[in-house]
Amino acid sequence: MNSVRATNRRPRRVSRPRPVQPDQNEGDRADEEAPAAAAEAAVEESGPAAGNSPYQLRRKSLLPKRTASSTAVACPSKTAMEGASTSTTEPFGHRAKRARVSGKSHDPPAAPAEQYLQQKLPDEVVLKIFTYLLEQDLCQTACVCKRFSQLANDPILWKRLYMEVFEYTRPMMHPEPGKFYQVSPEEHDHPNPWKDSFQQLYYDTIEDALGGVQEAHFEGLIFVHSGIYTDEWIYIESPITMIGAAPGKVSDKVVIENTRDSTFVFMEGSEDAYVGYITIRFNPDDKSAQHHNAHHCLEITVNCSPNIDHCIIRSTCTVGSAVCVSGQGACPSIKHCNISDCENVGLYITDHAQGIYEDNEISNNALAGIWVKNHGNPIIRRNHIHHGRDVGVFTFDHGMGYFESCNIHRNRIAGFEVKAYANPTVVRCEIHHGQTGGIYVHEKGRGQFIENKIYANNFAGVWITSNSDPTIRGNAIFNGNQGGVYIFGDGRGLIEGNDIHGNALAGIQIRTNSCPIVRHNKIHDGQHGGIYVHEKGQGVIEENEVYSNTLAGVWVTTGSTPVLRRNRIHSGKQVGVYFYDNGHGVLEDNDIYNHMYSGVQIRTGSNPKIRRNKIWGGQNGGILVYNSGLGFIEDNEIFDNAMAGVWIKTDSNPTLRRNKIHDGRDGGICIFNGGRGLLEENDIFRNAQAGVLISTNSHPVLRKNRIFDGFAAGIEITNHATATLEGNQIFNNRFGGLFLASGVNVTMKDNKILNNQDAIEKAVSRGQCLYKISSYTSYPMHDFYRCHTCNTTDRNAICVNCIKKCHQGHDVEFIRHDRFFCDCGAGTLSNPCTLAGEPTHDTDTLYDSAPPIESNTLQHN
Repeated sequence: MNSVRATNRRPRRVSRPRPVQPDQNEGDRADEEAPAAAAEAAVEESGPAAGNSPYQLRRKSLLPKRTASSTAVACPSKTAMEGASTSTTEPFGHRAKRARVSGKSHDPPAAPAEQYLQQKLPDEVVLKIFTYLLEQDLCQTACVCKRFSQLANDPILWKRLYMEVFEYTRPMMHPEPGKFYQVSPEEHDHPNPWKDSFQQLYYDTIEDALGGVQEAHFEGLIFVHSGIYTDEWIYIESPITMIGAAPGKVSDKVVIENTRDSTFVFMEGSEDAYVGYITIRFNPDDKSAQHHNAHHCLEITVNCSPNIDHCIIRSTCTVGSAVCVSGQGACPSIKHCNISDCENVGLYITDHAQGIYEDNEISNNALAGIWVKNHGNPIIRRNHIHHGRDVGVFTFDHGMGYFESCNIHRNRIAGFEVKAYANPTVVRCEIHHGQTGGIYVHEKGRGQFIENKIYANNFAGVWITSNSDPTIRGNAIFNGNQGGVYIFGDGRGLIEGNDIHGNALAGIQIRTNSCPIVRHNKIHDGQHGGIYVHEKGQGVIEENEVYSNTLAGVWVTTGSTPVLRRNRIHSGKQVGVYFYDNGHGVLEDNDIYNHMYSGVQIRTGSNPKIRRNKIWGGQNGGILVYNSGLGFIEDNEIFDNAMAGVWIKTDSNPTLRRNKIHDGRDGGICIFNGGRGLLEENDIFRNAQAGVLISTNSHPVLRKNRIFDGFAAGIEITNHATATLEGNQIFNNRFGGLFLASGVNVTMKDNKILNNQDAIEKAVSRGQCLYKISSYTSYPMHDFYRCHTCNTTDRNAICVNCIKKCHQGHDVEFIRHDRFFCDCGAGTLSNPCTLAGEPTHDTDTLYDSAPPIESNTLQHN
């Protein structure tokens, strides 16, 4: 690889002593000091204040700043370096030579001062002055006269300059492309090998260096020294290497900028080119779209794969992008770069371009940090994309890409946006603290989001809408200021294997005709509900674990029809699954357990199908149907709930078939306050209270049920309720089979009531107080009396044996045949019961089981 060196760098900032002049008279001294003062001024002007151009800093005189249209600053050509006797003053590099003037010279005679400098000033003084010159100026000086030419070609001068620039201790020769070797100055056949090496390795401008390399068709190495290089036309068509060279943080000190056109353009032929440790700026005076829509800091076109490394990339143009990678075969490697503070897009990849982009810092850009469009398919790893004034990453119009281990945070809009058939893959990234959402997929967007951490975003962690269908798998979505995953407006998607927790609103929200697949997720410890389906939401929700949420585990409302299968919904602080306001759908094969409220609630026109679930361990009831709720409740196992297995109340009319309702710590089924319903072919057994309690103007239909092995009555009907009982089997219940309170009329047909234990009748026949068999936890149905002598009220019930024994001779009154426990036996009356033994103090008699706790989880987003 050939080595090419750009000269545009700052000289060492060292003060130099003024050259010593020989003794003269005062007049002569004034005449002679003029050129010396000029030399001194040239030294002073070469400092940092001399101008912003690095070429100006390298030269010993003030030069005008180059613009895109100006010619290159003149400096010695390679021919001039070969011999000081030549009269050319053409640039040092690939520049056309000036034509020589034929014929005799017509120059006027030299002035005395010029004659003194050229002919009489001692060689030692001239050489001392020459030590203050750099290579460009030294070559110009060699063109003054034959004596200056000989002195300016002094090998010691060139050795000093050479070692300062290249730091080689021996000259590096580059006689032809692909050939480099060092020589010993003493053995080299040319009298000045240091200058020869300069001629082969040294250029005036970046354009010249590129021209020399690319015209020779070899791999060149270009060192760019400290300074600001403005409006050079850098089009790279060969595999050159260009690297910044400066002390300290190199890229801060080597700046290449353009104000008219793209600063760097890589074209076909630049495979494996390398640009590194440089600041690249596009800084147009007119920043409007009219002139610069197609201009960029860095433009990479078709069929090229350059390497961009450790560069700082800035664009102040309000249109376009800082980096544009476009076209088939565009496949750069951009690593460790800083693409920040741009007034447009940071990195733009489009038109089938690819590439590898790793470990870059992309921040505070006015538009997206990264755009991927039109089948662009980059690999983007470990980038830090943050504090953008728009979205962090935006893929759209069939854009793709593989994004891995990126840190995307604190962007003004979404951290990652997918739109219009875009299909990126995002793996193990952190997307957090967005000022809106984390991931936003819309307008038929797709994508795979796998094993990411999505947290602490102001809106939902993931938004899916408008017929989009992404895959969200294995992510941790947590601590959002709103919901976890929000699917709306005909959204779809596969939401699988995610850990969704600690969000302020629902872990997953599905609405407005959206129909995702939600499976194998853990949705827990939310400050709101687990899954919220509303406004005609749909979806298949299966094999998730939903637990420990503040409100309902699953809400279904307002015309929604999801299918919930094989989920474990447990340990919630309110309801397990809550259907309300015309919520429908299918709830099947789920485990629903250990909730503070009912396992399932159905109300206000909701009509779900609830099949083959296990509903157990609730601190309230199993299923509560109320306020005109409906539902088909079939083949479920409902057991070990603190209150009734199924509650039906307030004009509700569900259908219960083939359920097993058992081992409840209260009753099996409780129907009251105008409840109805069809109860058919259910097994109701081993419940602590009545297998079926019908009360307060209710009228259900019970067909072909088996009600058995209960620890109280089989069926109790009270408080003006009615019922239709057909073909039921009621057997082996402790208190008895069927109990009807006073004033109750039922329709009965083909029921079998047999082999019940009849503990109430046996206690009455033995003269025992009924409290002996009921305590205050059960309510046996029998004759209900009051005692006027003891001043009891309608709220105090006395069993028939206590009337006969404890209140013998008192003014007593038969009230009705109904459910009660005996207050005399409970010891709550003024006179002790002579049948019951030790009194047990309790509250007034309750005629129904404790009412269920109804959900009030109506406040939602």
